[in-house]
Amino acid sequence: MKWNGKVLLGAAAAAALAFSAPMLSAQDAAPKTIKVGYAISKTGPNAGGANITQIPNYQLWVQEVNAKGGLLIKKYGKRIPIEVIEYDDRSNSEEAVRAVERLINQDKVDLLLPPWGTGINLAVGPTFNKHNFPQITFSAVTDRAPELAKRWPNSFWFLGTSKQYVDALVDLLVKLRKEGKINDQIAMVSVADSFGIDLSKAARAGFEKAGFKIVFDKSYPVGTQDMAPIVGEAERSKADTFVAFSYPPDTVAIVDQARLTSYAPKVMFTGVGTFFPLFPQRFGENAEGVVSLGGWSKDNKATMEYREKIRKLVNRDPDYWGSQIGYSSLQMLEQAIERVGSLDRTAIIKELQNGTFDTVIGKIKLENNMPKDAYWLLGQWQDGLYVGVAPQRPGVAELRVPKAPWKK
Repeated sequence: MKWNGKVLLGAAAAAALAFSAPMLSAQDAAPKTIKVGYAISKTGPNAGGANITQIPNYQLWVQEVNAKGGLLIKKYGKRIPIEVIEYDDRSNSEEAVRAVERLINQDKVDLLLPPWGTGINLAVGPTFNKHNFPQITFSAVTDRAPELAKRWPNSFWFLGTSKQYVDALVDLLVKLRKEGKINDQIAMVSVADSFGIDLSKAARAGFEKAGFKIVFDKSYPVGTQDMAPIVGEAERSKADTFVAFSYPPDTVAIVDQARLTSYAPKVMFTGVGTFFPLFPQRFGENAEGVVSLGGWSKDNKATMEYREKIRKLVNRDPDYWGSQIGYSSLQMLEQAIERVGSLDRTAIIKELQNGTFDTVIGKIKLENNMPKDAYWLLGQWQDGLYVGVAPQRPGVAELRVPKAPWKK
């Protein structure tokens, strides 16, 4: 599927640079558009996450770039508008790989943007690497990120590793235990996908090392809808802390079931979807106190301005974890291209690896193809905003424990 080229080109022509392009051969003549392609989950179980975290960022970035006339390519001495080519990967890894190959071999795209989710990003990784496309993932978390960055130096893992998030959670729980606010027992559940498998593995090691007892540990298949047995067993475990490494549909189902049975552990941590706008919309005041990944700084003006742009574009908030990081990664890609002055992907990758970039979350410089100390690892719904509660740095909010009982 292609976006409306007339709209893109019309906006671009009006804003084109006034200076002339250098003398070029016919072979090196500037293209009419820069083709940017991606496979994304528009249908299937991943569609909710993709439609919240990634697709609006792609739309906003393209809109803003083309409003300026396109990407500034010094090689051609002018701005060139972006043309988008997108395919539905149907939440299927094999379909995603086929779509990416089609984008490269048939559509001849200049740049690729990543799909949604850890599993699918891992699946398309070899194809991105084989054809030397920068893979700027911002919806994937894996402890393999450092290894993959070495194997695939074109890949960038903007959400970091599972261990980073688990370490932050363990530190918070250790603090609460020392203060006598929670016991040493944890009930944990996880979706049987790369995301859940990776995080639960890291969590087992982290919790046990810190002296916590995992009294309930259950994995469930992707697409599981009935969470009553899982929530019931977690409640019977008497653990003060409940941890779910879940995807959006199961996150909602878990919270629905917990509310229905009045199961309110002192610390309630749920996975992907907790930081989506649908969460407070669905649960209202009951969202208060729920903990998850990510978080925002309420005093970051650029972040709040970004939120208003997303609201204007899609009539809802972005998510409060990957969205701002994802938009920042697109800003970095744009800056890298314009610094390089061409569409030389090897040079773009090198600039991403080594440069320092201005983004909506501040200045970012990558180490081993990952940001360092650029964003919050854990957040909590407090007074209607999902604020960062870890790591401990300026602007951090105090974790509120225990979670208030559910309201009917």
